[in-house]
This record gives sequence, C-alpha cells and structure tokens, in this order.
Amino acid sequence: MEHRIIELETRLTFQEIAIEELNTALINQQAQLDAVEKECARLADLLAETIAPRDADRP
Repeated sequence: MEHRIIELETRLTFQEIAIEELNTALINQQAQLDAVEKECARLADLLAETIAPRDADRP
C-alpha cells in the first residue's frame, strides 16, 4: 500500500511540473500573440494612411 502511495505522489509531482511548464509556454505564446496583433494593427494603420491620400486624389 505504501508503494502505491509513493507512486501516486511521484506521478502527481510530475503532473504538477508538466502543468507548470505548459502554463509557462501558454503565457509565452500569449505574449507573442499580443505582439503579433499589435504589429498587425500598426501595419493596418500604416496601410490605411498610405492608401488614404490616393483615395483623396480621385475624383
């Protein structure tokens, strides 16, 4: 019985480590996604500013 408890505790420890690693990876991916979204918004604004004068020149 004690062997099973030790085995379960060991598995639990590994699962806790895995969850923490996954959480860290998720946080890093979210930071990257936020940066990509910010850059896309910046590029969209830049494109809109570039195209706007051309539209104003048209009759």
